[in-house]
Amino acid sequence: MRRYELMLVLRPDTADDRVQQILDRTTRGIAESEGQIVKVSPWGRRRLAYPISGHREGSYFIVVFDAPSESIDELERGLNITEEVMRHLVTRIERPARRGDKVDDETDEGDDSEDFDDETDLDDDDRSSDDDELEGEIIDESESEAAPRAV
Repeated sequence: MRRYELMLVLRPDTADDRVQQILDRTTRGIAESEGQIVKVSPWGRRRLAYPISGHREGSYFIVVFDAPSESIDELERGLNITEEVMRHLVTRIERPARRGDKVDDETDEGDDSEDFDDETDLDDDDRSSDDDELEGEIIDESESEAAPRAV
């Protein structure tokens, strides 16, 4: 199973009991498809970047869950036909590989190299010398294109 994040934007004029029904139906659909809810976070009402169906605000909710990839189509179908849902987005959360996890069966066979976490296993000598070169470098802001000249 993979981890997903669902962001829901509901109409601001939706009653609280109807909002709860929508969230319950969504989480129940995830659970019925052998998924597991990790967290439901209400973000509250926020101003939209542009009007959607005449509404300038929306009620935001984030649902983090684990589910099989086949269940996402059914979840999105249900959200598409719900009138109170203005927008929704399901994204897959990439979890970092842990030590000992196999990335690819073919590459792990006969490979005796160690797996390294980001910078936790590296010594100071193993890090690139580019960091040392950049520390002494001073950039004059007047030469930068990003900083326009004061007039």
